[in-house]
Amino acid sequence: MIRRGRRRRAGREGARFRYSAWDGTQAGFEFDADSLFAEMTDDLLYHGDLHAALRRLMQQGFTDAHGNRLEGLREMIERLRERRSELLERFDLGGVYDDIARELDDITDTEREALAEFEQDAADSADPRRQETAAASAAERNLQLDMLPRDLAGRMRGLRSYDFESPEAREQFAELVERLRQQIAQSYFDQMTGAMGNMSPEDLARTKDMMAELNRMLEQRARGETPDFDAFMDRYGDFFPEQPQTLDELLEIMAKRMAAMASMMNSMTSEQRQQLAELAAQFMDDMDLQWQAQQLAQHLQEAFPEAGWGRSYSFGGDDPLSMSQAAQVMAQLGDLDELSEMLQGAVSPSALAEVDPQRVRELLGDESAEALERLSELARMLEESGLARRSEGRLELTPRALRRIGQNALGDLFSRLTADKLGRHQVRKSGIGHELAYETKPYEFGDAFHLNIERTVRNAVARQSSGTPVRLSSEDFEIERSELLSRASTVLMLDLSLSMPMRDNFLPAKKVTMALHSLISTQFPRDYLGIVGFAETAQELTAAQLPEVSWDFAYGTNMAHGMLIARRLLARQTGSKQIIMITDGEPTAHLTRDGRPFFAYPPARATIEATLREVVRATREDIRINVFMLDPNSYLRAFVEKMTEMNGGRAFFTSPHNLGDYVLVDFLEHRRRLVTGGRL
Repeated sequence: MIRRGRRRRAGREGARFRYSAWDGTQAGFEFDADSLFAEMTDDLLYHGDLHAALRRLMQQGFTDAHGNRLEGLREMIERLRERRSELLERFDLGGVYDDIARELDDITDTEREALAEFEQDAADSADPRRQETAAASAAERNLQLDMLPRDLAGRMRGLRSYDFESPEAREQFAELVERLRQQIAQSYFDQMTGAMGNMSPEDLARTKDMMAELNRMLEQRARGETPDFDAFMDRYGDFFPEQPQTLDELLEIMAKRMAAMASMMNSMTSEQRQQLAELAAQFMDDMDLQWQAQQLAQHLQEAFPEAGWGRSYSFGGDDPLSMSQAAQVMAQLGDLDELSEMLQGAVSPSALAEVDPQRVRELLGDESAEALERLSELARMLEESGLARRSEGRLELTPRALRRIGQNALGDLFSRLTADKLGRHQVRKSGIGHELAYETKPYEFGDAFHLNIERTVRNAVARQSSGTPVRLSSEDFEIERSELLSRASTVLMLDLSLSMPMRDNFLPAKKVTMALHSLISTQFPRDYLGIVGFAETAQELTAAQLPEVSWDFAYGTNMAHGMLIARRLLARQTGSKQIIMITDGEPTAHLTRDGRPFFAYPPARATIEATLREVVRATREDIRINVFMLDPNSYLRAFVEKMTEMNGGRAFFTSPHNLGDYVLVDFLEHRRRLVTGGRL
């Protein structure tokens, strides 16, 4: 059974574990909620859908901080397909019939040789009567052999009534009959009991009794009665190593076994199916066993129509399979298909919790079983860490998760900034505000006494040279520098037009937006950051909306409407004001007088004029517009240069790879110029 059992039956064999001595190499996969969330950040930024991000992470897997790889579902499914192909390419389902046919050929050849010797011995005797009788007998028997049916079951039936001349051929045929009887009976036994090994007549009789009682239990249930499941398990529980806990679980196990037998029949040619049916009829002496099996199969097929009764496989190998081996291979193929279907249909981590890790371990190995258990815990880890919560049965991001997305985006972008880029933005002026600059200076009269103890004591030790106690003097005092109190108001305009994802610009732009929001809210909490998304039209976006923001499928880049909303937002703010616009296209849309969007490409003159009017208004309101252009063409360059000439802002020609470098460094440069009193 691929599905995980709910509990283990008391008194039965428990789980088995294997231990080995520690040799220093057993490094496990290590990950926590924070590292998990970091893996999902880009996906959450791109789509804003937690369920989709978890599903993609499950599919792809990921690597921990130590370089250990956690296998994803896609890799597991591919390995299941490979295992399936290996079995199909190795074995020949019809090979057993070919072997039987060859043995029958050998038996008949041996018999014909014996008949020839019998006839020759009579001819050598010089007894006319004996010669005549021997010739007639040999001719009759050869005719019987010639008239044997061509099909396997018919040949077996004909030879069972044939009077062999050769003791050797008779013995060979008797051995073949007994072997076939054992194989057919063993196949029934294996399928019905899930057991592997030799079967005794008592085992087969007990199997028939088990199926008969199971059929009675199904009839009881159909009448509305309650079958005694516990009593059944006390008598026949050893037939079910899966240890089912309810009648429904037991029936599901039996349905799976019998569906495997059905798939074996489906995979045979019509001739092979007929041969097997006739052989079973010949060698299964207990007709009641066959009837009980047929009744049970009918009941189970009605109860579990989706158990895979119609599966069939195309074998292309050379290794012949006995009937018992074929049943085992079919069961294994059924497990591979069932697990593959479950993994393909898993849309959330909770769905993986239903998969039996022990069966995964048997089919794919220990690492895959561990990976599957870890993947099933993803949602729980996010909930326990406060990054996700369930609302009306749906998993959603918490406010903490929204902040973490911005922090991860900011950390990712800053990690790519080189030291010289940050080094070009040192603060040159200090003040008496409350924002520490993380630098020190000698204390001067009138300075705020934010004493740096480490530097002060170091100065005293250096001045005193040696000896204790260390005595402080006013000239040893060194204080923390602080930046002048200042406030910057920024509106970031994010292009959401369809061209952004088409050119792979959307994710870098959204990551910069989240990173800038995180930077301002944590490092410059008195600053203001507004966000405006623009495509055919524009709208204000809140921080809570950011993770789920996506592009607009409508055509149009309405910069004018975006600037209008940005100006209105900045009109309610104080301090230095700027608009940061991230775009990959020239203005192709504006609002008409009746408020409807107008789109044209190439850009219409009316659209250009509407956009430049907003630039003029922003300039009059002392709002600087800094434009970050992704993959700019010559027309966009010319337009933006015209806009910056009118406004006094700056234009940056960037790529998706370095967009974050430009925006964050420019913002920090702008922020520090406010502190130093430099020109904006």
